[in-house]
Amino acid sequence: MGSKTKKRVLLPTRPAPPTVEQILEDVRGAPAEDPVFTTLAPEDPPVPFRMMEDAEAPGEQLYQQSRAYVAANQRLQQAGDALRQRCELLRRAGEDLEREVAQMKQAALPAAEAASSG
Repeated sequence: MGSKTKKRVLLPTRPAPPTVEQILEDVRGAPAEDPVFTTLAPEDPPVPFRMMEDAEAPGEQLYQQSRAYVAANQRLQQAGDALRQRCELLRRAGEDLEREVAQMKQAALPAAEAASSG
């Protein structure tokens, strides 16, 4: 019974989140010795630059993927051309080999006939 009679505590409403301009103003107005900036690793850029990099990252990533695709496509086309050339060389070599085998058979037949008749 006691849990149903508890009164609810009303919490104050949350304030609206700060705008980008307000955040940038706070960052620019902060002293250099502010703990937020001194605890960052040396390779980490300050927050505003990091936000800009993150905004540009998808475009840069898409650009790099496009470049990699174009390069791979060019390599595949070159490999396809090289394979076609090699296939043609093998086809010609096969035709030459068949011709030479036929010539050897023709040369061997008269010699075999002469040996069997004599």
